[in-house]
Amino acid sequence: MDQGKTTGRYSLVRIAVKGVILFLAISILFAFFDPLPGLGKISTYNVLFPGRVRLPYGENPDQAYNFSLYNLEAMFASHALSGTEKSPDEFRVLLVGDSSAWGYLLEPQNTLAGYLNSANLQMKDGRTVQAYNLGYPTMSLAKDLMLLSQAIRYQPDLIIWLATLESFPIVKQLDSPIVQNNPSVVRELIKQFSLNLDPDDSRFVGKDFLNSTLPGQRRALADYFRLQLYGMMWAATGIDQYYPSTFDPPQRDLEADESFHELLPPQLNPGDLSFDILAAGKSLAGDVPIIFVNEPIYISDGENSDIRYNFFYPRWAYDQYRQLFSEFCQQNELHCLDEWNLVSADEFTNSAIHMTPVGTRQLAEKLEDTLRSLDTP
Repeated sequence: MDQGKTTGRYSLVRIAVKGVILFLAISILFAFFDPLPGLGKISTYNVLFPGRVRLPYGENPDQAYNFSLYNLEAMFASHALSGTEKSPDEFRVLLVGDSSAWGYLLEPQNTLAGYLNSANLQMKDGRTVQAYNLGYPTMSLAKDLMLLSQAIRYQPDLIIWLATLESFPIVKQLDSPIVQNNPSVVRELIKQFSLNLDPDDSRFVGKDFLNSTLPGQRRALADYFRLQLYGMMWAATGIDQYYPSTFDPPQRDLEADESFHELLPPQLNPGDLSFDILAAGKSLAGDVPIIFVNEPIYISDGENSDIRYNFFYPRWAYDQYRQLFSEFCQQNELHCLDEWNLVSADEFTNSAIHMTPVGTRQLAEKLEDTLRSLDTP
């Protein structure tokens, strides 16, 4: 009887050892082959559930049925763009930019893409405009370029790139978490277009061998599966962000501070701004035209509004930026729109760049006029 017990214990030990060896082998193979990007292409969206109309982003998943993750393939696979076959009569427009383009505090139909689609615009050649919202919160041109590099495969006919001065400083380009967590994509763009960014910047999130194993990637795996599960709630409700009942409006009374990211008047140096990333976007797009839009900002009329337009911008820096933006567009023969003062101050919500549905509609109408005037090949 004792011998039987001993044999049973040895059997359990052998099974346990084999299990540990198998787990270690799978973990090592996981590190070597990095299956997460490939796994990201497999999605419940556009199959079991409708594709999302915005890229996943959020901090309140239980209320928004949405959250932030860093797997670019999974993000795009969840978007309606990846599940829509382009028809011959579609004029496909991709919108890239910051949280204003994404539509912070806006329901999907009240975003720029939503308004452009509801207008049922037809181009001169008869194709109907179909706009896709690829905006993403955080302000960084490098982030926009990274997302554009992933989106160009979806056969756009036009790209509308919305930005504001806060997205231009070189010191800010690698601050966005989604940029930091996709170093290989960003480093390839830095190399391909000789961008004025450091590929060895310490803000990039590196993965050593242990962090690349199955246990090290458990958070990324969990995020991937969570995104699939939230598709059910997205399909049932159409909700993809949390809408607070109240929020603080943009700051009206401002500090008597003339600094902009530690830069001081009188001169804004073009070398402090990432215009080279806009040029890279133009090269990346190839024959696909891009319209660059300097998006509307909140203009305060409160205390010290003679010094600053808003919380983000001292007047001297923003005025010089607009001049530099105009000169860059002219020198590079780019199609640019400067709509900085299009929207009145009372049509902004909780930020100097987040607009109400009315303000967003005003910008959409400007874009509609521009689209109607375009000559298409």
